[in-house]
Amino acid sequence: MATAMTMASRADAQAVAIVNGDPITGFDVEQRAKLIQLSTHQTKSNKEVVEELINEKIKVQLLKRFAIEGIDKDVDNAYANMARRMRATPKQFSENLEKSGIKTETLKSRIKADLIWGQIIRGKYQSAFQFSDQEVNARLKTKNRGDENTVGYDYTLRPILFVVPRGSPPAAFEARVKEAEALRARFQSCDDGIALARGTRYVAVRTQVVKSSAELPAQLRDVLAKTEIGRLTAPETTAQGVEVYALCGKRQSESGPAKKEIRDEMFNEAFEIASKKYLKELRDQSMIEYR
Repeated sequence: MATAMTMASRADAQAVAIVNGDPITGFDVEQRAKLIQLSTHQTKSNKEVVEELINEKIKVQLLKRFAIEGIDKDVDNAYANMARRMRATPKQFSENLEKSGIKTETLKSRIKADLIWGQIIRGKYQSAFQFSDQEVNARLKTKNRGDENTVGYDYTLRPILFVVPRGSPPAAFEARVKEAEALRARFQSCDDGIALARGTRYVAVRTQVVKSSAELPAQLRDVLAKTEIGRLTAPETTAQGVEVYALCGKRQSESGPAKKEIRDEMFNEAFEIASKKYLKELRDQSMIEYR
C-alpha cells in the first residue's frame, strides 16, 4: 500500500510541461481541472487544462520583467472579496474549497495571473482603451437604445445607518426598520432631516457622496429615480444594521448607464484583441517543453 501511495505521489509531482524552466505538474493539472469544474460546471480536456496553465505560467513570469507593487496583497483582497460574495469569511471559503479537493493556492494562483495580466495589458496598450464620446455615441445608435438609461444623473446622497450590533436577533432588525420608517415619514428636506437623524439613538450619518447613475446597480437606480429630492429611500437591511439614503441633490450628467455599458463593451473587445496578440508574442518567445 505504501509503495502504491508513493508511486501516486511521484506521478502527481511529475512535470507534464516546463515553461521557461518552471514545471507544471500532474497535481497542478488535477487541481485546475477541479477548479474549472467547480466554477464553470464544465469539464475541459487534459490538453486544454495544460494549455491554460502554460498561459498562466507565462503571465506570472512577467513579474521578472515588470515591477508590480503589492500584488500579493491585491491577491488576498480579491480572494477576500470573492469569499464575501459567497457570504463567507476567507477561512470558511478556503475550507469549502478544501471539501471539493481544491487547495487555496490553486485559486490564488489564477487570481494572481489575472491581476498581473490585467495591469500589464492596460499599461502596454493604453491608447487602445481610449474611446471618444463620438465613438461611444455611434455604437449606442447601432444598439437602438432609446430607454431612460441613455440619460445619466449625478445623485448627492447621505447614507444613514441605524446600527444593529453583530449577532442581534431578527427582532432587533425589525425594530430598527420601524424606526427608519418613522424617520422617513418625518424627513422632508436634507437641511432639517439630517439634524433629525443625528438626534436619533445609535444612528450614524455618513459623509455626503456624489454617485453617478452609471456607477449604481440597476435596483438602486430604480429606487433613486422614484425618490423625491429631500426624502429618504426605503430601509434596507445590511450586515451593519438598517440603511437608508437621503437624496439631497440630482442633476443630469453626460454619462448614463447605457453609455457606461457601451464603454465597458468596447473596453472588453479591445482587451481581448490586445490580450491575444501579446500572449501569442510571449508564447513565441518562450521555451515550452511538453513531457
